Amino acid sequence: MTKTGSDELLLLDYWVSPFCMRARIALNEKGVSYETQEEDLFSGKSELLLTSNPIHQKVPVLLHNGKAVSESTIIVSYIDETWDSPPHLLPPCAFGKSQARFWADFIDKKVFETAGGIWRGPKEGIEAATKDLIEILKQLEGALGDKDFYGGDTFGFVDIIFLPLTCWFLSFETYGGFKVEEVTPKITAWIKRSMERDSVAKVIPAPEKVLEFVGGFRKMQGLE
Repeated sequence: MTKTGSDELLLLDYWVSPFCMRARIALNEKGVSYETQEEDLFSGKSELLLTSNPIHQKVPVLLHNGKAVSESTIIVSYIDETWDSPPHLLPPCAFGKSQARFWADFIDKKVFETAGGIWRGPKEGIEAATKDLIEILKQLEGALGDKDFYGGDTFGFVDIIFLPLTCWFLSFETYGGFKVEEVTPKITAWIKRSMERDSVAKVIPAPEKVLEFVGGFRKMQGLE
């Protein structure tokens, strides 16, 4: 584990998981040093992962001085509260926090699960899943509005929750037969703006690599 002052931090990670990317971006934004342990989610999860997250047995898990924090949105909140010096990821007021958590919950419940009907589902369900995803993206574009980031002028909590999912957009487009830029141009501009941040650029993989992973997954599952 990497020590940050008296802190030891280890992130149980998987390179293509957008949920793991959230934790890495949040730690980078805070300027916190940490180490990662890449998990093998297909051939055999580590004993450390199984004992650190015995309920779900999923990444990410953040081990902070040996104590395990699970679930990506909870991890991002934990990072913001534990290292409470600027930049703050959540808004300062209670109402702002409530709005950020609402949209984070919306993203968690809607985006990846709906998109799963496109990239990992049977062909007969792709059209309906694509239609649903486009509607969800339009709602998220409405929440962004004309702001630079979901928190306004400041990159923050909702941006961190949503942004890692965008490196999967090429895969959604490829199998869904649509273009995100055509249906939600403001989201595309927000992605480009966010990718200029060093905390983001060194975490988010190339969409082409994600597409290659998805293609391999589909073949493994007998979908191609």
